Order: sequence, then C-alpha cells, then structure tokens
Amino acid sequence: MAGAGFKTFSDGSVLTAAEVNTYLMQQTIMAFADATARDAAISSPSEGMFVYLTGSNALQFYDGSSWTATSLTADITSVTAGSGLAGGGTSGAVTLTVDTDAKGDLIVGTGADAATKLTVGSNTQVLTADSSTASGLAWAAAASGDITSVVAGTNISGGATSGAATVNLAIDAAVDVGSDGSGVDVSFHSTTAGDLVLWDASDKSLEFTDSTISLNGAAAGSWTDANIVLAGQIFGS
Repeated sequence: MAGAGFKTFSDGSVLTAAEVNTYLMQQTIMAFADATARDAAISSPSEGMFVYLTGSNALQFYDGSSWTATSLTADITSVTAGSGLAGGGTSGAVTLTVDTDAKGDLIVGTGADAATKLTVGSNTQVLTADSSTASGLAWAAAASGDITSVVAGTNISGGATSGAATVNLAIDAAVDVGSDGSGVDVSFHSTTAGDLVLWDASDKSLEFTDSTISLNGAAAGSWTDANIVLAGQIFGS
C-alpha cells in the first residue's frame, strides 16, 4: 500500500514485487490525460495515491473512496470584465480597470431609489437619470441636513452656525417653571433618599418631607406630614 516511506537501495539488493509496488508505483505522482485514462490504468487505487491530469492541469489524490482535487488546484477558469470595467483574463495575473469609455450604467441604484446615480465628491452633487429632461440627466444636491444654526435660548449657553454645535445649561437669568395657569411640580432633593421639598402644583402647596426650615442659620422648626400656616403673624428672633 501507499505510504511505505523512503528506502535506499544498495547494489546487488533484491527488489521484490512488494517494494516495486509500494516504493516505486504507489509513492509517485502518475500523469494521465484525463480521468478516463486514470481509471483505466488504476483499477484498484490505494489511499494516498496522487495523479496529475494533463488535460485539465488538475492534481488529485485518492482519499480511500474517490479521487479528490487538492487545494492546490485553482477552480477559477476566467475573470470577465462586466459593466463599467475593462481587462480580465483566463490565466496568469489578471487586472481589472474602470472603463471610462463604457456606455451604460456605472452605478445602479438599489432599494427604494433605484435610479442610476453618480456621486461627485467635489461639489457633493448627485447626477441622476431623469427621463423628463432633454439630456436624460439631472443634477441635484446630495442629501444633507437643513439646520442652519443652533441658537442658545433662555438659561442655555453655546450654539453654533456650522459644524457640531454644543449647548449647555446656564442658570443665569430668571427661571419660570411652568406658565401662568399651567404649573408643574418642582422637587428639591437632599443627599438622603426620600428627603425633599416639593412644590405640588396641583395642591398649590409647598410640602416638606423630613426637611427643616432655617432662618438666618438657625433651625426654625421641623415638620413631618404637617402643614405650615403663616397668617398675619411675624416670626423672628
């Protein structure tokens, strides 16, 4: 069988039939014109045998059940230049180039907009096939944003008229929370979860939860789940 290894023969040594079969015949690459000639010559191939088919330049090996092309055998038979391309070939190093003299579609659109388009980078315009024009072509500006500037409004700083605009919160003016007749709740939280002062717009009340009112730095009182009513009386120290 194939795979007997390598043997150095000396003068006068006897060459047996088994040695001829294993060392000489089964461990060589045999050449045949095609698969038909191969199968006619090798009726009982051994696993590991290699053959070369001259008609198709294919190198094959027997894997124990069938003849299989090796990974060294290329399966690309030709490279053909399609629309908008020139060059190609059937052997050797093949080169493709853009055929600027070709007629027809250069880039075919896909998706919802299937028109043929050519994007021109120098002026960011798009050349589109348009049967309504005399030339059959129409120039149009490439799709872009329509924001011309970002202006900082009340309590906002920053903005820009080009490029990437940045805006920041800037509380340096009077602040209206909500509007006359349409208020919103406002909460002031402490560093302790659950403690806050809440302006409840619907109740029209300032509500304290585990919070303290201080006057001139001195604690004036602490209320939990209670209402504070100041009616015609001045409190002070």
